[in-house]
Amino acid sequence: MPSSRVVRVRSVDDGVAAATLRGGIEAILTELDVSPTFPPEVEAAAEAAAAAPRLPELDRTDVAFVTIDPDGARDLDQAMHLSRGDDGGYVVRYAIADVAAFVAAGDPVDVEAHKRGETLYGADTKVPLHPPVLSEGAASLLPDQVRPALLWTIRLDAEGTRTDVQVERARVRSTAQLTYEQVQGALDDGTADESMVLLKEVGEIRIAREASRGGVSLPLPEQDVDVQGERWHLEFREQLPVERWNAQISLLTGFAAADLMMYARVGLLRTLPLPDPRDVQRLHRTARALGIEWPAELLYPDFIRSLDPSIPAHAAMVNACARLLRGSGYVAFDGEVPAQPLHSALAEEYAHVTAPLRRLGDRYAGEVCLALCAGTEIPDWVHAALPGLPKTLQGSASKAHAYERAVLDLVEAGVLADDVGETFAGVVVDVDEKDPHRGVVVVHDPDVEARVVSGAPLPLGTDVRVRLSVADVATRKVEFTLD
Repeated sequence: MPSSRVVRVRSVDDGVAAATLRGGIEAILTELDVSPTFPPEVEAAAEAAAAAPRLPELDRTDVAFVTIDPDGARDLDQAMHLSRGDDGGYVVRYAIADVAAFVAAGDPVDVEAHKRGETLYGADTKVPLHPPVLSEGAASLLPDQVRPALLWTIRLDAEGTRTDVQVERARVRSTAQLTYEQVQGALDDGTADESMVLLKEVGEIRIAREASRGGVSLPLPEQDVDVQGERWHLEFREQLPVERWNAQISLLTGFAAADLMMYARVGLLRTLPLPDPRDVQRLHRTARALGIEWPAELLYPDFIRSLDPSIPAHAAMVNACARLLRGSGYVAFDGEVPAQPLHSALAEEYAHVTAPLRRLGDRYAGEVCLALCAGTEIPDWVHAALPGLPKTLQGSASKAHAYERAVLDLVEAGVLADDVGETFAGVVVDVDEKDPHRGVVVVHDPDVEARVVSGAPLPLGTDVRVRLSVADVATRKVEFTLD
């Protein structure tokens, strides 16, 4: 199967292609039995909660927080402010939307959130975890609005090592809703304020620390789609540097949360087992087949960092390496630390705490950390829910993957629907281990990754010419043939 990627609608009109896209997404929603709408009793409870949030006493509206998100985002979980510490280090303040200020255990919104598990994203449609009156309104960290938040204050020394962490409830106010493009542009032309300059500084330091501890991030691209008139256009989009720096702030917070919970022997971690040595050996064989040098003493995270996805053979290698990052899950613990707490790709224990508007588990992990920092008892409703959360979250993650995969298949079929029989230049990036006649090809113009079949074994990592044999929007099937 092609690797999992994000597809976003960059522009859309009201033409034939847009109607086809939306009709296809409606079919996917029906197949997966999910809906963007909420039962009336859930909407009513959310409306009441939005009108009466539980605001904390601590007021930190004096801090000039900003949010950084994709253009048009409304469910804003995080706002940040960075400053220099007195010791030459850094102070990272990270405000996270406080869902528990609106949602109580067992109320209709909470019950519905447990059914959904997380927000589903695909193209220009999403299936939210919470009703929009909360997730895009009263609980979202929208600009110039006073909001309840979980305020993380993380201190780092000059080398980027965490020296202190505190999380507390506070009232905050974002001063601006920025896009990645705006922040990157300001940094590039020298007009960024100190907080954003420090985001770059801290982000680069933390990326270097990730490499030194053996962590790894695969450079898998996202895809943007334009839907205009009767045509769809799809292309790959590489991440901006600011997106990687921004991600490091979330990772920093997740590491701090995991440390707090591991020390107290209670909490919820995001885990990924160590790769099977046989899988690593298989990747060494793949590298040899692709003609890529991989010295025996070079660990796989360092090898992955050496790859350039713009080189066809390297793109195939990146795709193959994604197999090592499969098998992620959650583990809850209460009284004893888990037998396997590590997130092997990050080379550290890690917890999801920075997106409670979009992920159910973050609300619970955040409450644990609040209680640990305050020296108070963890709420009973958190203790009661912990044992069942991993199963709930794993189920919702599987559904999210199925939704994203189906939307991507739909978009790729729509992009290519009028080109059946045409030939394209491409690169074979994956070959089925059980059937070397089947695999995955990446073609450009349009930028699509799809299945490919051949009468002979497929040449991995090789430039090829392939013919489009199937592009069916109704079945969401795309297939190329290597003649």
